[in-house]
Amino acid sequence: MPTTEAKPRVGVVKLASCDGCQLTLLDLEDQLLPLTERFELIEFPEATSLRSEGPYDVLLVEGSVSTPDQLEEIVQLRARTRLLVTIGACATAGGVQALRNWADEPAWRAAVYPTPDYVQSLATSTPVAEHVQVDAELRGCPIDPRQLLELLTALRIGRRPQLDGESVCLECKRRGNVCVLVAGGQPCLGPLTQTGCGAICPAYGRACYACFGPREQANVPSLHGWLGKELPQVQVDRLFAGFNAWSPPFRDPAGRAVQAAHPKDLPDG
Repeated sequence: MPTTEAKPRVGVVKLASCDGCQLTLLDLEDQLLPLTERFELIEFPEATSLRSEGPYDVLLVEGSVSTPDQLEEIVQLRARTRLLVTIGACATAGGVQALRNWADEPAWRAAVYPTPDYVQSLATSTPVAEHVQVDAELRGCPIDPRQLLELLTALRIGRRPQLDGESVCLECKRRGNVCVLVAGGQPCLGPLTQTGCGAICPAYGRACYACFGPREQANVPSLHGWLGKELPQVQVDRLFAGFNAWSPPFRDPAGRAVQAAHPKDLPDG
């Protein structure tokens, strides 16, 4: 980032999403005002009525590309942005709405909406990186505020962000959690999932459901096979059909789960 006194110009925008990751930025509370002293927040509909079309030094993008308008918008935003950062499972992996990617989208639309012709959507819900260059990403549903602070701090002082890529299992060990997979017999995706959440679910005796997506070199076939010794394949497949179903390591089992639950010959309405 520039070392001059000028504040980096920051925008926060959304595509197809629930706004939860944007709210994480507002939830920074005590850190929020110091951030506004170091960054010029020029576009953030959740926080201010001020509008700007850029250019941006840093643009935080929440949400998947799910409509023709969003596809056009993200290309235009990329052209006006120095550093584009995707935030959350929707922007980084397509989100839970990507479950429609394995089905007949017009049939789903007709089954959900009384007047489906009014709804313009793409056949797929896809991560931003499938359409434009992404400079950094923050995983999670929602993202972790500590990782957001680390990213913004690193960008401001000009160093590489220190974002962990290890598995949730290591975080569980550091917290002293009893393993819900080995000791509790629950089908836990912690060995495959990138840390960032602080292993919240296992800390309360609940199996990890991979809201932060697959870690690098996640060995999905190994854990899938191990869980398949105790559970039916369709039940194991369903574990992967969540927030990060469209991420490449999870795509095969998630697709099988969706196709088993929702055949293509859906009713017309």
